[in-house]
This record gives sequence, structure tokens and C-alpha cells, in this order.
Amino acid sequence: MELQIGKNATSNVIEKLQSMFENVHLANEMIKKCQKYRQKNQLIEPSIVIEQLQVVNRHIAEGLSLIPSCFYGEQECAETAVKSLLKDMKGAAAFVARKNLISEQTELEVNMLHSRELMTNETAETETETDLYSIDIEVSMENLRLADSTNLYISDNLRSSISGGFHLQNHGNRSPGSLTNLPRMSESEYMEPLYETFFCPLTKKIMEDPVTIESGVTYERDAISEWINKSDNNREEIFCPKSGQKLKGRSLSTNVALKATIDEWKERNETARIKAARAALSSATTQDIILKAIEDLHSVCLRKPYNKVQVRSIGVIPLLGNLLDNRNRTIRCATLELLRYLAEDDDEEVIVQTIDVATVTRMLSSNHEPIRHASLRLLLELSKSQFLCYNIGAVPGAILMLITAKYRHTDDAFIADKADEVLKSLEKYPSNIKHMAENGYLEPLLNNLLEGSEEMKMEMARYLGEIVLGPDNIIYVAERVSPTLIKMIESGDTLSRNAAFVALQQISSHHPNANTLVQAGLVQIMIDEIISRTMIHDEPMNSKKEAAGILANVLESGLDLENLQVNERGHTLASDYMVFNFIQRIKNSTPEEMNFHLVRILICLMKYPKASSTVTSVIKETDASYNLIELINNPDEELSIAALKLLITLSPFMGHTISDRLCKTKGQPESLIHNPSESPRITEKQAVSATLLAKLPHQNMTLNLALVNKNTIPTIIEQINKIHVSGTRTSRYTSAYFDGLVGALVRLTTTLYDHQILHVVRTFNFTYIFTELLVKTSSDEVQKLSAIGLGNLSNQSINLSKPPPIKSNKYIKSLLLRRCMSLRSKSEKVPLCSVHRGVCSAEDSFCLIDAKAVERLLSCLHHDNVEVVEAALSAISTLLDDKVDIDKSVKLLIEMQTIQHVLNVVKEHRGNVLWHKSFWLIEKFLSKGGDKSVSDISQDRLFPATVVSAFQHGDVCTREMAEKILMHLNKMPHFANTASFTL
Repeated sequence: MELQIGKNATSNVIEKLQSMFENVHLANEMIKKCQKYRQKNQLIEPSIVIEQLQVVNRHIAEGLSLIPSCFYGEQECAETAVKSLLKDMKGAAAFVARKNLISEQTELEVNMLHSRELMTNETAETETETDLYSIDIEVSMENLRLADSTNLYISDNLRSSISGGFHLQNHGNRSPGSLTNLPRMSESEYMEPLYETFFCPLTKKIMEDPVTIESGVTYERDAISEWINKSDNNREEIFCPKSGQKLKGRSLSTNVALKATIDEWKERNETARIKAARAALSSATTQDIILKAIEDLHSVCLRKPYNKVQVRSIGVIPLLGNLLDNRNRTIRCATLELLRYLAEDDDEEVIVQTIDVATVTRMLSSNHEPIRHASLRLLLELSKSQFLCYNIGAVPGAILMLITAKYRHTDDAFIADKADEVLKSLEKYPSNIKHMAENGYLEPLLNNLLEGSEEMKMEMARYLGEIVLGPDNIIYVAERVSPTLIKMIESGDTLSRNAAFVALQQISSHHPNANTLVQAGLVQIMIDEIISRTMIHDEPMNSKKEAAGILANVLESGLDLENLQVNERGHTLASDYMVFNFIQRIKNSTPEEMNFHLVRILICLMKYPKASSTVTSVIKETDASYNLIELINNPDEELSIAALKLLITLSPFMGHTISDRLCKTKGQPESLIHNPSESPRITEKQAVSATLLAKLPHQNMTLNLALVNKNTIPTIIEQINKIHVSGTRTSRYTSAYFDGLVGALVRLTTTLYDHQILHVVRTFNFTYIFTELLVKTSSDEVQKLSAIGLGNLSNQSINLSKPPPIKSNKYIKSLLLRRCMSLRSKSEKVPLCSVHRGVCSAEDSFCLIDAKAVERLLSCLHHDNVEVVEAALSAISTLLDDKVDIDKSVKLLIEMQTIQHVLNVVKEHRGNVLWHKSFWLIEKFLSKGGDKSVSDISQDRLFPATVVSAFQHGDVCTREMAEKILMHLNKMPHFANTASFTL
């Protein structure tokens, strides 16, 4: 069968093969003839048959030896099988001679029995042939007189599988010399014959411990002992069960020679069975044959552990590895079981070097339960080796599948238990523990961190800092190991401290863990590291930097730690001593990461009332503000952003100080606004820089003039147009950046008394910009800022509105001349603003009426954002200022349905600020708008009740305005004096 693979054989090789098979056929005929004589009880001379078989055997061996190696090609298995067969054939004659010698020495005059009949189900008239490796092991009941054929040493599994033979394909008529039709051969072709003396006359089984009694007959020790004891109990004379001879003694003599012969016979036949099974696996003709071969290999190995060595040595394991991908799940399951048995007794490495562990691992997800069980048993056996633990853990997804099997199959106790055992075995290799933690199985890592050696604790802490933990897991980890990690920082060596710092850095980054860490005493340890501990010169990690980062993480969680005592001297986190120590460490010479974390700590402290005043005072009194401003231009963008955020937080407390010192710093403030061509994508730093400009006090003339003189305004407007007109949103920071740019423009509207600023505002037509931004933006902040900007501009309109021009004498003379010449041209009229009593324009005097901004401000009164509504009301109120023509302004606003808009504000919002501004406007309409305004306002059924509520519950200013309105509506009596009456 192995040779049949060579389909491209030359004619010379074919001739040799044909000659060889003719000799094989001749040997068959000789054995069959010998069997016929034996059945007729005719004795023949054994030496004659031996000599003839030796000649035939020699011819067959010569034919095999003449086949060239190139004939086999890539079929190395076929070449190996032929070499093994040659070796066996060369020792055949010596074997027969040795058997005769042993038979003489044991003084058992028995003749060699014939092997066995071909097949019990074949008729005597029909003679069939089996394949070269076909094994028919049915024992002739007549020849051997055995009552129970199932007790034969040869396995029934192999008997049933090979009785059908490894059939070759039939291409045409069969002939003894045809290569393509190899003859089927009986098992006696390669299986050694059974001898009658091998079988116990009592048990009819092959003897394991043969003993000879007084009559010279050999029995199985246990069987004859039981026979003798039974006779003794019955007080009968003892006779030999087979010969009937009366026994005088009860001595049992071990038949050493026969026992040795049986053992050798078993070994040789086991070897033959292993080779036959390997041939079956190599040919892989049918699923049944493969399955029977696997089962036979298993039974051979179970009988004698040394047989596992033979199985490995002849290359069976690679064939088993290939069967792991077989479609038949029964074959896969049987293969896994056999591999598991072969892996026992420290043979795991041989298995792993040959088979694919990933394939075995993949079977854990099989839908077939026996395969899942078998794969787990094999993995458990392999995991007993520490070396193989690394190999298993290195398979992508192996540990994840084991963890899944452990927790998913809760209904299958075997799966869960075995998966747990495999995972425990894999814990021998630290990297596997890391993989387990990465896949959500944290117990091994945590247990080793809590109870392991110092080296193991350091390794586990390092892993804990490297892996990414989910929200639920990281909370559980914090609760379990926070005290241990803190202890490692306090008393551990340098490597342990470094690993613990890294782990705590990740744990503290999850804000829900803050309370657990505070209770474990983390804050006090971190403060001591930052302030008190002396750095070691060659320390690989800056522990102060790490401690500052961890402390910042805890403070950013939002816990109220202002009064937490942080050292033995009673200092709290917000004490002057602590704040001063944090601030004085912020320097350019300090490492960037350390500065970054210290700035983060100060930002958090600014959230506490007491600490914020302390921080502001220390920064004002020292040069810390200069240090913070210098950090704005630091190459480390993260540090630069943090410094900007801290300055924004400080601006309400010391905004003018920051503005003045910012202008004294080289490159500021113009560097806060970057040219759009330099950074097409808006970054967080750009957004925060623009926000700082918008948040610093708008009335600071120094900063405003610096923006104008450094030619920053054109850049701001250019970027506003780029974002507003094109609608570009290049990043998530665009909205904040846009808000900051608009805020930077609004700040100039508060210092219009300066001629340079006024010139810039007029040149770039701020009124038009703010009017457009009112309705063409989705940002509430931009709408609010635009309304504030329009209100600031409108406040200056009365001062900037030009009086009507006086006609000069030259103009009069020219007019008379044109009339005299009968020219009918009309005189030019300069339009006057009815509100500001002069010549107005949106560009020069910032007139809201000329800019058509009133309608847009009125639409903002329906906004949900209170701040936008307040800013719009303030801007509209500038048109009713005492300096303007109130009567005409009221008339104009009434025509625009302003009353209805304001009444809607009163209904929708109940804040004192909005009520005060709304009531102020309504009072103006009531006092200057005539009866129609009173009628319109009185018709609103809800308004009087709202005014009464404001009068009763509002603040002082709101109550004063409510009182005036109630008087206008005749809801309250008028008093003689002009003073307002308040409760």
C-alpha cells in the first residue's frame, strides 16, 4: 500500500515489484499447503518448509532493497516502512531457529501450530487474498480449541478494522503479478503465529505467569492454584486437569522459557500492531479504519508504557496531529485522548513540538461535549510542564477561551473544573498571569500581588500598571490591593516602588477609586513624597513626579479634601504651608511632567473656597504668575494647556494682574492667537488660548491696546470669518475656539474711549460682525457675546451720532444760481436718526437701528438660555436711555412688537435679573407709550399676577420696578411724594 503511492515508477522498478509479489504469492501457497497437511494430521519436516521460506524471503528482501530512494519522492513514510520491513525479514530465519531451541529446552514436545485460518466467515472452497497490511486475527476454534476468542491478546478493534483489509483500487482484471492490484494477504504475513502452548488449558487464554506442575503440563498460575485449592477443600485427590495424571505434590515451577517466549511474542506482535496502525493512519482510506487504528494504538500503549516510545519513534504523533483537523468528530475525540495518554510521564514536550496547540485550544469552543472534554484533558496534561505553560499561553486567544470555558459552562462542572485546573497550571509562568488579567481574570494577579514573594509582587505590580482595566475591574482592583501598593512605596526597594507607582497611577486615574485611595492613606504618602522625601541621585524614576500625578488624579475626582490632614504637624491640604510648597516648586527648571502635575493640583485647589484665596494671594505676592505665563510657550503642549487653564481659573480673582504681566512677557499676547495658515486644524491649545483672552477683564486697557498695536485684530477677524462664513468645524475644539475669538473682539467694545481702539472697531465694522453672529451661529456663548458687544457699541451711539449739518452761505448761493438757471434739481437731505437726533450709521456710530440689529435682538428674547436673553434685553435697553429721544424710540420699538416679546420673557423666566430688566422696559412703555401701550400690557392676563408675585418675593430692585408698574396699571395707590414705596 505504501508503494502504491509511487504512481510514476519506471518500468525497471515495476518489474522488480512484480517479481517480488510473485515470491509473496509463492510463500502464501507454501503456508496454505502446510496448513492442509496439518488439518489432515500428516506430519511434514519443518526444516524443509523453513529452508524454502528462507529462499523466498531472501528473494523478496532483495527485490525491496533494489528499489531506488528516488522512487519514493516525498513519501518518506513509504520509504521508512520498506526499511523496517527489510530489517524484520532479515531476522526471520534466526527467529525461527531460536523458537525451536526454546521449545527443546523447555522439554515440551509440541509442534509449531499454523498461524490461523484466513477468515472464519470465508468458505473452505473459496480462497481470498488480503492486502499487504491487512490483519485477519480470527483464531481457528477447531485448531486451537479455544472457547473464548475475545480473550486473545490481539485487540478486537483492530481485528474488525483490518479484517476488511486496506483495499487497493481495482483497475482491471486481478493477477498475481499486477502492481496496481496488490493481493490481499492474511495476518500471518506479518503477525507471528500463535502457539498452542501459549494458552492455558483451563482459561483458554494466553498465559501471563506460566507454571509447570508435576505432570509436566503448564498452566496459568492463578488458574491451577485455584484448581488445587478447590480440590483440597473437597478432600479429593488431585489430578492433572489435562492429562488426568494423579498428582502427588502441589509444587508449581515457573516456566521461565515459556514465559520469556510469550513475552517476546507479545513484544514483536505489539511492534507489528503499531506499524500496522501507523500504516492505516498514513493511508487514511476510510474513517472507520482510522478510528480502529487509533483505538488499537491506545490499547497497545495502555498494556505497556514502553510502547509509547515505539509509537513516538516511528512517527505516529505527526499523523495524529493531522487528524485533529479531521471532519469526523469521533476521530478528533479519539485522537485527543490518545495524545493525552502519550503526553503522560513527562512526554509533553514531544507532543507540543509535533502538534499545533492552537488547534487543540480551538476545540474548546466545539459544540460536541466529548471533544471539549478531551481537549481540556490534553491541555491539562500539557500544562503540567512549565515550559509548555509558556507555549500554551503564547497561543493567541488560548487563555481567553479557557477563561470563557471556566465561567460560561457553569452547567458543566467538568468543563469549569478542568479549565480552572489548566489556568492554575498556567500560573507557573508570570506572563500568563498578565494575559489572564488582560482578559478579565484578575484573581491570579491579585493573589500573587498580595501573597507572593517580593519579586513576584514587583512583577505583578508592573503588570497591573501595563494592562488596561475596565471600569468595574479597576474598582475591584483598588479595593483589593491599594494598601499593599502603598506599603510597597513606603518600605519597598527601588524597583518595587517604581512598579507600585505605575500601578497606582492607573488606579487613581479612575475617579471612583479616589475615596478608596484616600481611606487607605494615599494622600499623606504622596504629600510626603512631594515635599519631604530626598531624591536618590541614581534613582531610575522621579518619585516626586509620580506622586504629584497620583495626587492630582485623586483631587480631580471632586472629593472635598480641603480640610484633610496631610501630615503629623496638622497641616491640611488647603493650608498656607501646603499651597506655598506647591507653588514655589513650579519653575522652568523643574521637569515638565512635575510642573504639569503641580499645575493640575493648583487648579483643583482653586475649587475650594479657602484654598482659592490662599493660591491667589501667594501667586500675587510672588513671581509665580510670571512662571505660569512663561509656561504658556513651553514646548510641552500638555503643560502649556494646563498653565492656560490655571490662568483662566485665576482671572476672576487677579485678572488685571495677569493681563499686565502677560503684556510684559515677550511674545505676548499676540502668540495666543495663531495664524490659521500655520495650524489648519484647531488644537486644544488654540482654543484655551483664545478663551483666556476672552476671560481676562475686558476693561483692561493695557491688554486691549496690546492686541491692537500687535495687529492681532485682523487675524482674529480672519479666523472668525473662516469658521463662520465657511461653516468649517475642523475639530472638537472649534466651538470653544470660536467663542474665545468673539470674546476677544467684545473686550474692545468696553474701551471705545481710546481713539486707536475706536478706529479699529470702525474700520472692521464690529456692528455688522456682531449683528451677523446673532442669528448665524449655533453657539449660545457667541450669541450672548454678540448681544453684549452690540449693547456696548449702542451705548456710545449717542456720543458718536453727528448733529445735522448747517447749510453754508456758499451752498445757498449755489442753490439760488441753480434756481435762476431754471434747474429743477432738489436739494440734498441728510437723513437723521430719530432716536439719536443726529446722523447715524452702523459703521461709524454703531446705531442698532441702522444696522437692522433690533429685530435680531428681539428674536434672541425667545432663547432658552437665560444669559442670551439677558444680554439681548440689555442691548435693547440702550435705545431707551435718558440721553436718547425716548418718545420716538418707544414708538419705534412698539412698531416692532417689542412689548409682546418682553411680556413673553416675563412669562417664560422667573429670575430676578430678567424680571428687573423686563420690568424696566415695560415701565418705559407704560410711561411713554400712551394709552395703547397700557392697554396692550393690561390685556395680558398673566402679567399682573406675575408683577404682584415679583413685588412680594423679588429682590429690592425688582420690587421697586414692580411697584411702578402696578401704579401704572392702577393696581396700587399713587402717593403724593415722588419717592417709591416699598414694603
